[in-house]
Amino acid sequence: MAIMMRKILQISFIHVAVAMTLVPINSTLNRVMIKELALSAALVSLLASLPYLFAPIQVMIGSYSDRHPILGWRRSPYIALGLLLCVAALGVAPFAVFTMPENPLLGLIFTLLTFTAWGMGYNLAAVSYFSLASELTGERGRSRTVAVMMTLMIIAIIFTAATLSRLLVNYSPEQLQTAFLMVAGAALLLGMIGLAGLEPRHSKPLQSVPDEERTGWTSTLKVVFANPVARRFFFYLILLLAAILGQDVLLEPFAAQAFDLPVAATTRITSIWGTCMLITLASASLLERRMGKRRVAQIGGGVAVAAFLMIALSGLLEISAVFYAGVVLLGLGSGLATVSNLSLMLDMTTERVGLYIGAWGIANALSRLIGTLSSGVLRDLISLLSGSPLAGYVIVFFLFAVSLMVSLWLLRRITVQGFQQYNRPLSFAERAAALND
Repeated sequence: MAIMMRKILQISFIHVAVAMTLVPINSTLNRVMIKELALSAALVSLLASLPYLFAPIQVMIGSYSDRHPILGWRRSPYIALGLLLCVAALGVAPFAVFTMPENPLLGLIFTLLTFTAWGMGYNLAAVSYFSLASELTGERGRSRTVAVMMTLMIIAIIFTAATLSRLLVNYSPEQLQTAFLMVAGAALLLGMIGLAGLEPRHSKPLQSVPDEERTGWTSTLKVVFANPVARRFFFYLILLLAAILGQDVLLEPFAAQAFDLPVAATTRITSIWGTCMLITLASASLLERRMGKRRVAQIGGGVAVAAFLMIALSGLLEISAVFYAGVVLLGLGSGLATVSNLSLMLDMTTERVGLYIGAWGIANALSRLIGTLSSGVLRDLISLLSGSPLAGYVIVFFLFAVSLMVSLWLLRRITVQGFQQYNRPLSFAERAAALND
């Protein structure tokens, strides 16, 4: 038991290390590029969406590492390479970005390569350490493993954002570079501790990965779309997650634009949002037992709608207190929606566990891609047409609220019973195994 808990913690450390590199590069740097450097939000959103553009390669990475161990290790070398790419990209990201004002073409190429390296590293590491987690813990231990991984990841995101905020009180390009290098060093150290002695050499996995978990996107969607309820749930997830996750590119630049908040203050927004999300993640299961999963999902979506409306309203009124109230509601709504929709996903996963979980993973990647790209493009387009940068943010947040309202309307037409008319429901053990995603 103690050995297994040590392995779970080590895998969680790797997950945390990769997540730590996400906070500065996908939140703080977004704000600096859009506000301080006055770069196009569409360009920033394109850079931020690269990891999701590369998401389909996870299938190829997983299949390749299944068959091609390196020096006797099947997962560790791929995890290490992915982590090193994430850490290296984080370390050079500020330098690449600050090259653009002086030499636009060279800076753009350098920045594009940096974000590409991070996106490749993220996908390479993620598919490898989730596969290793599945192999080391087995079917019975998956749910506990994922719970520990997700909890520690959110705590690490909160801590990383708070630490960055303190490091950037006296903001300057040099201080930003120093702060990023410190986070990169901490992530590398934590990831190496996680990898040390984790995977036995020349070992066979406790449980092989089913072929259907390596199915490509096209084949997966053809099967899933044959079930009308699954198809409806797929589009529900895209609308919901595109709004909840797509705001990440714009939230900090909006706060800087609307309220003239310094870099340290906007960086702290991530820790506020993460803390509220962690609270609801911890309490959502109790609400599910009292109200039911779909009702909690509806409440979470409704709270997120109110959050986006408040954030948009704060820009019109220029009242920062209304903005922070919206951020708190967004964290609470996101937490409720995350837990309840995960439960619904598991209820609507059949004996073809890998295929359906893969489909929900595709919906997640597409929603992040659509939400991230559309938020930046729409912000630029609306700002150009209206002549007001603030108007672009306000209307995009309002459109996120509309997207959530449409998703809630779709949710009313989705039932687990309707899904199970087409598919056999999962046993308890199968539901725990599905949590590996």
